[in-house]
Amino acid sequence: MAVLPVLLLGIIYYQGIRFMVTMWIVDENYGYGFFVPVISLYLIWQRRERLRAMDLHGSWWGLPVVLAGLGLYFIGELSTLYVLLHISLLLVLVGLLISGIGGRGVKEIAFPLFFLLTMIPLPEFLYQGFSGWLQRISSELGVGFLQAVGVTAFREGNVIDLGPIQLQVAEACSGLRYLFPLSTLALICAYLYRERFWKRAVLFLSSFPIAIFLNGFRIGLTGLLVDRYGRGPAEGFFHAFSGWLLFVSSLLILLGEMGILGRIGAPGKRRSMADMFGPPPATVTTDGAWGPTSRRSGSTSSSPAYLVSLALFVPVIIASTQIVSGEEISPSRTTFSDFPMSVGPWVGRSFPMEEEYVKALRFDDYLLADYSGPGGSPINFYVAYYQSQRKGQSAHSPRTCIPGGGWEITSLEEKKIGPATGDDLMVNRAVIQKGTDKQVVYYWFQQRGRILTNEYLVKFYLFWDALIKNRTDGALVRLTAPVPKGGSDSDVDLRLAEFANEVNPLLARYIPH
Repeated sequence: MAVLPVLLLGIIYYQGIRFMVTMWIVDENYGYGFFVPVISLYLIWQRRERLRAMDLHGSWWGLPVVLAGLGLYFIGELSTLYVLLHISLLLVLVGLLISGIGGRGVKEIAFPLFFLLTMIPLPEFLYQGFSGWLQRISSELGVGFLQAVGVTAFREGNVIDLGPIQLQVAEACSGLRYLFPLSTLALICAYLYRERFWKRAVLFLSSFPIAIFLNGFRIGLTGLLVDRYGRGPAEGFFHAFSGWLLFVSSLLILLGEMGILGRIGAPGKRRSMADMFGPPPATVTTDGAWGPTSRRSGSTSSSPAYLVSLALFVPVIIASTQIVSGEEISPSRTTFSDFPMSVGPWVGRSFPMEEEYVKALRFDDYLLADYSGPGGSPINFYVAYYQSQRKGQSAHSPRTCIPGGGWEITSLEEKKIGPATGDDLMVNRAVIQKGTDKQVVYYWFQQRGRILTNEYLVKFYLFWDALIKNRTDGALVRLTAPVPKGGSDSDVDLRLAEFANEVNPLLARYIPH
């Protein structure tokens, strides 16, 4: 009966599993994901004797867990969030196990099941925000190291200015590719560490500052070598080698920390690493306490609760087939190639986006143009339209993309623009700065007749409209204008508000309500 649930789960969650495995392959931040299920199975195998010795019986408490997981599956499908599909898969798996071997059996293997969460890629909007934050921290640490050793260096967003050379702290240098696998490994170490809970917690939590500070040190060292020998150390073999050296150093620090923690509270007592680190005992007593082995057998796959839980998969497979294969409604619209280059007193000039950004943003249509008006600098106007925002294809928020170009967001707030006629327009207003250059950015999400500024509401309405309207189309609208040297933000705000009020009524033809 073990093959049947695997087959059914594979059918239901095929799209989500394929996406997760693809992320493990193409994204170095998640390359460790292949090892997680293998390690989890090994940890379960280690406890096989304890499971055999327990009186295992299926429980009906697994049924509501399976139902909750399947409900989350439909929410994930309709809201276009893969992370919900992945959590749903694990929740259904736990529910099946409770139905088959009961709560005591699942409690015995709780950590290996919990450990499976580490293989799930972060949703894009969380990943971008976390990566951007780590980039800024790493840049600050790198600059701090350079200044400490006497190198003149300044930080502008995620760019380290060394004078004649600017060092870009790219997304790949944020430290996530070290933080994710190191924290995962630290979690295993904490689980196998034969010490008090607080020591195990310290061991796991310490992996975060270790990875972050060592990555900042690596960036600073790279900057020092670039300052001395040119761009070579920031590329090629040294760049890759320094990454491996960083990870090995992190592991050595964790091992040293385990030794130090093991001596706290045990003065003068020397313990080997084998004494402090290893799997738990593999025997239990007849009443469930740890001690001499006593084998019992109980029903597992023949449990009525287990069979009923499996039966629930059949209608879900039928319904999911309709969701996946069903065609979304795609309202008719005018393409941005026909967008007017004359809007009131503003005259525009469109230009193409670089191919690397087109591939990364994955929109279906876009407009990128500079509009010049009376009495000021041009306004950059960008709109990205997505015919479908299911399964990872959605608008990238400027708040996470802006720092990648060396810009730093100095303020971010919601702002209401009141036109002379009609409804107010609510936008996100960001002030960004790079060195002495300063810009004001307005942006909003225009989604199926709604204008939204909150990215979490965007996700909620994606789910709601997919369920009610069978639509997930939408767009990101962004306006950017520079603040002249000696000029004021308020003057730029007036220009942006005027242009937004001129252009917003025109967008209905290109972004369907």
